[in-house]
Amino acid sequence: MSISRPDPSRLVACPTCDTLYRFEQPAPRQTAACTRCGTVIFAPRPGAISTVLALAIAALALMAIALDFPFLSMTANGLTAKASVIDAVKSFAVDDMAPLSLAIALLILLLPSLRLCLLIYVTLPLFFGLRPWPGARTAFRLNVDLRPWSMAEIFMVGVAVAMVKVADLATISFGPAFWAFAAVAILLAAKDAVTCERTIWHILRSA
Repeated sequence: MSISRPDPSRLVACPTCDTLYRFEQPAPRQTAACTRCGTVIFAPRPGAISTVLALAIAALALMAIALDFPFLSMTANGLTAKASVIDAVKSFAVDDMAPLSLAIALLILLLPSLRLCLLIYVTLPLFFGLRPWPGARTAFRLNVDLRPWSMAEIFMVGVAVAMVKVADLATISFGPAFWAFAAVAILLAAKDAVTCERTIWHILRSA
């Protein structure tokens, strides 16, 4: 008597409680949730790939703008000083603070930009109905793994806190890079809200 075993590629585990389910692709605008803990496992949306791609391209373009223009300007006692994001990174690149400068550059600039490039690499061929490019699975896995270390949004929160503390000491003006970086933070949040990672994984595995 032989016992048939389910195909492991057709099994899906709940990311919260690890309950296993046989994979069934939900219809657009429907969600598949775990019956044990209620965690949403699949949430496909019509046109999600094009939306994610557009958000990633827009965020990457704004990130480039944020690097080239002034971020903030401060005026106190008749003196005005302007600073860009690059200036903020360079300000710590002295003596024993160099590792901190490198960490800031990685967390608020390089890693967010790298994640956007990886996501564009994964979704661009899918948008045109083509087969995924070589290494798409590895690229998407790296994009997911780097998410906790991408802190562009945290940087904006830190800037807001700092501005509150120095508001009584100087007049602060926002430069183009500030608004570009703020838009990047919003676009990144929107991208994460729209992206259904398991749906993309399914597309990549079945292609």
